[in-house]
Amino acid sequence: MTYGSQKWPARSLLGAVSPDARRELLDLGVRTRFEVGEVLLSEGADDRHVLLLLSGFAKVTARVENGEETLLAVRVGGDSVGEMAAMDGAPRSATVTACGEVVARLVPAATLHTLLARRPDVHLVLTGIVADRLRWANRRRLDFRGYPVKVRLARLLVELVGTYGQPGEDGMVLGCRLTQPELAALTGAAETTVHKGLRELREEGLLETGYGSTVIRDLPRLRRLGDLLLEG
Repeated sequence: MTYGSQKWPARSLLGAVSPDARRELLDLGVRTRFEVGEVLLSEGADDRHVLLLLSGFAKVTARVENGEETLLAVRVGGDSVGEMAAMDGAPRSATVTACGEVVARLVPAATLHTLLARRPDVHLVLTGIVADRLRWANRRRLDFRGYPVKVRLARLLVELVGTYGQPGEDGMVLGCRLTQPELAALTGAAETTVHKGLRELREEGLLETGYGSTVIRDLPRLRRLGDLLLEG
């Protein structure tokens, strides 16, 4: 979906709403920029604003019981972050960090509430996105128990390319390149095991990795490997 020269994934907030609603969202708040490594939102903080990501790539992390940081998700241009605190008033449940330059609209919670009251269509899309994220988290937990690492990798890549992928000359391009430690965190596996799984996927012609992107060369085969034949 586009607005001007900008393009966002169809399943992101800015990609899923109608053109009129998108224009209203893009007029909210103030434009702000974050540099690589800069924290957009902090776990435990009491602020309530929402960030609409216009471009860039950010990671969502949280502290687990032993104090270690774990990667929960990735967010790209078109996504919103911080909406749960804005909607329920609870402290931030995770930290969001820029993985490169990120441009966003900073929207106060009250401003978002006013829009959602006036635009139930946007409220419905945002609620659906939050529900999808909860289902995604639940699937991750089930995958940790039910599948070997290579299959978990296949399932993760299929989901990421379904949300953020764009058609390219050699396959579906996932513009946000995840590091092996980040893939290990998302699949609940050791980094050495993820390294082996990625090598095998490349050798089998299922994907290519390059600077700044991953290309899925054979999505149907990757779906079969991930036991995803019956999923949309």
